[in-house]
Amino acid sequence: MKRQRVPYRKPTSNLSNFQARSFDNLLACRNLLKASVDNSTALALALDKTGPRIAELDQKLTFLEMAIRPGGSKNCTFAAVRDHISLALGPSAAVLKILDSIRELEKSLLSDSLPHSDIFSYISTIKQFEDAIKFLTANCNLAIQWLEGVIQFLEGNSVADDRYISKVKRSVAILEELQATGEQAGRNGELLSGAFAKLEISFKQILTESNAPLGFTNSSSPWTAEQAHNAALPLPGPILRKLQAIVEKLNTGNRTNSCISVFIEVRSLNAKNSLRALDLDYLENAVEEYDDVQDMEGCIHEWSKHMEFIVKCVLESEHMLCKEVFGSLASGAWTGCFAKIAVESGILLFLRFGMSIAESKKSPTKLLHLLNIFSVLETLRMDFNNLFGGESCNEIKTMTRDLVTKVVNGASEIFWELPLQVELERRSSPPSDGGVPRLVSFVTDYCNRLLDDNYRPILTQVLRIHQGWKYEKYEEGLVTNQIYSIVREIAVNLDAWSKAYERKALSYIFMMNNHCHFTSLKGTKLGNLMGDSWLNAHGNYKEYYSALYLRETWGKILASLTQDNPDSSPKMRLMAFNEAFDDMYKQQLNWVVIDESLTNKMHKLVVQALVPAYTSYLQKYRVVVEHRSDVFYTVQSLETMLNTLFKAKQVKYTSSTIGSHLTGEQRNAVIDQLRFTLTAM
Repeated sequence: MKRQRVPYRKPTSNLSNFQARSFDNLLACRNLLKASVDNSTALALALDKTGPRIAELDQKLTFLEMAIRPGGSKNCTFAAVRDHISLALGPSAAVLKILDSIRELEKSLLSDSLPHSDIFSYISTIKQFEDAIKFLTANCNLAIQWLEGVIQFLEGNSVADDRYISKVKRSVAILEELQATGEQAGRNGELLSGAFAKLEISFKQILTESNAPLGFTNSSSPWTAEQAHNAALPLPGPILRKLQAIVEKLNTGNRTNSCISVFIEVRSLNAKNSLRALDLDYLENAVEEYDDVQDMEGCIHEWSKHMEFIVKCVLESEHMLCKEVFGSLASGAWTGCFAKIAVESGILLFLRFGMSIAESKKSPTKLLHLLNIFSVLETLRMDFNNLFGGESCNEIKTMTRDLVTKVVNGASEIFWELPLQVELERRSSPPSDGGVPRLVSFVTDYCNRLLDDNYRPILTQVLRIHQGWKYEKYEEGLVTNQIYSIVREIAVNLDAWSKAYERKALSYIFMMNNHCHFTSLKGTKLGNLMGDSWLNAHGNYKEYYSALYLRETWGKILASLTQDNPDSSPKMRLMAFNEAFDDMYKQQLNWVVIDESLTNKMHKLVVQALVPAYTSYLQKYRVVVEHRSDVFYTVQSLETMLNTLFKAKQVKYTSSTIGSHLTGEQRNAVIDQLRFTLTAM
């Protein structure tokens, strides 16, 4: 990224202006003080020389003692003045020296160039400037104290004229003004504020130039610990240290608010850019807008991958970066900073998508959707606790907790209602072709999915949590017992539906097909749960109903040929057979047998029962047949017609395709019916 130079307005300095004005005054003050000290020193030396002479005269002329004493007092007075002025000269000279240093530091701080290329040197210059200001004010204060002592001493002892005292007072006023200006500069004065403003601009520029969106890997496998760790290092170490140094320096002047705001703005944009490559339109769609169940499942699958990416990759890196950059602040500002970035990144939009599913109408597939959502939330539970555990993330925590509650309650409620839901479908009509009802195919496939390793552990955990919330003990085998109840209700439904057919033969085909369907569950989760004895029993029932079907249909037709009837001629019996065959064929033309092997078996049994007998009868009454060949079926045409039966909607059922034969429209029709039943309960 090409760096853009940020224009910077050079600030004016009150301290600098004052320096230009007061420097000459300080020099004059210094010279005045030095001259006073020199005069005081000379006077003290002269008095020292006259001291012995006065002492000698004192011994001889006691009456002169009182006259001599004022001279000794003045000697002591001028010595004290000399000492006070000498002590004031040291801090005053230090003030002059530090002013020179401050001038040089100002030049560096007021330069037009931004300091981000050598940020550590610039921060060091600010620190030197602050130390110089502190040293300046300290020495001003010390010099002022000594000079005020001189003024007080001179005024109290009347050893100097008013002009001399006025000059000393002027020096004190200059130092006081300089001290006040230094103190103001030390408290974020204009110069220091300008330097901090440069740091803020550099902070934003360094952060912006280092931004790089994270890439999303569209993989079905979950994120590894190594991938998450690498993604959690968004900035190089040197860049991070620059940002930390700027924050720490600005914190000394209580100027971190701007950096925090800039950080939230820049990193939120980076998080959004990381998600921009994803197709997140589904998050905005209402659940009702999905026409097909598989579309909804696909969206939840995408949601789970995207949710893992934003939490483990995007927000984990932002969490770490916030802590690294602002962790030194005693106020704990980094947690609030992260919370705002997390909200801006769109995490609440992901949670609302889950909430929209949890609040949608009840249906069997909703249970699977809720289990998928719970699985994602459970996988990310530790990450959520780590990232959003602080008070700053209360909004995210609250929505997550509400989502988990609705998912657990909603899934448990639907699961407990499944047997009753199947029972309520008993009033519906069976298929007109004698096939397997859509409900039976859907429910057996549905039970297989609930028992699958992808769902059963999650369902068990959800039910265990729900029981715990109600202070009830979870009992092992709860899931399997509920599946048994569902299968039992299906069996009762089949018996009721079989009695709804007007033709016994069609009811036999219906029961044969459904028992065949249950037999085909061998090797599936549901078949393994029900056991071999259950599967074998359905196999026997399949054979039983196929035999009833043959006897009820083709067996009766065959009797018209094989039974001797003295009242009917061979020709009449043959014509009656052909008419009965026509009627039976038309009746069964749209009947189905769901399994290809069973269809072939049924064809073989019917052909074996009819064709040999029909062939024998035709050969026996060849003369009759030859005269009316246009009325009777040939053996070949009869066999061809029999082989076309039961193929209207034939579907091969295997353990891997149970329920998959339903089209999207058919599956949705079943789900809509079950949803209506659940909603009405």
